[in-house]
Amino acid sequence: MRNHDKVVSEQFGSTAAAYLSSTVHAQGADLQQLAAYAGQLPQGKALDVGCGAGHAAFAMAPHIATVIAYDLADEMLEVVQGAAAERGLHNLHVQQGSADSLPFADASFELVCTRYSAHHWKDLPRALAEMARVLKPGGKCIVIDTASPEDILSDTYLQSIELLRDTSHVRNRSAAGWRRLLGDAGLRTATEQSWKLPLQFDTWVARMRTPPERVAAIRSLWDSAPSEVSTYFDLQTDYSFFIDVVLLECYK
Repeated sequence: MRNHDKVVSEQFGSTAAAYLSSTVHAQGADLQQLAAYAGQLPQGKALDVGCGAGHAAFAMAPHIATVIAYDLADEMLEVVQGAAAERGLHNLHVQQGSADSLPFADASFELVCTRYSAHHWKDLPRALAEMARVLKPGGKCIVIDTASPEDILSDTYLQSIELLRDTSHVRNRSAAGWRRLLGDAGLRTATEQSWKLPLQFDTWVARMRTPPERVAAIRSLWDSAPSEVSTYFDLQTDYSFFIDVVLLECYK
């Protein structure tokens, strides 16, 4: 039997290159914001938890002394290391491990972030507590992730569709849920932003190599979705849709 960490490693190890070139992950005003946050700490050290293909780490590295790109999937880290070398980001280092057990000393980083990763974490409260632990007092924690609607019906559809697309999915959290979890971890939310992210259906499922039978199941769910749900996600005729994203700026 495979545990959840194994599922995550398999899912993202086999799709690492696709995530490096993914427009959804490689672009966004939030990356510019991360660069600006890093620029406030030119002598500091940053940690990108669940770094995936490394886009957050790439954004921060030119503006801060050191960046650690941390991920569960070795194949992802190989992609990050290669891309960092190509970009001349010699202050970017990779390290393998789980988000809920960070191998770093207390108060090691001025800036800790995670982008589009936390919805895969099995024990999110523990992972956030770990992020708070390794953050220096007064340090900044930035959380960027796709988010669930507050509406329970729309949330149910989103979680179902996400799990069919990717079996490593655990749960999207709402903005209110994020605020509670961050507070419980000892992190104070200072600012919060949200926006809609367009997901083009064919590339969304191709990036994760979703099997055809599950792609068909997702289409079937969208076909049966009540009007409140299809309106919320602005469902298109080709099954493309819009998902919520939140960015929370927190302090320890």
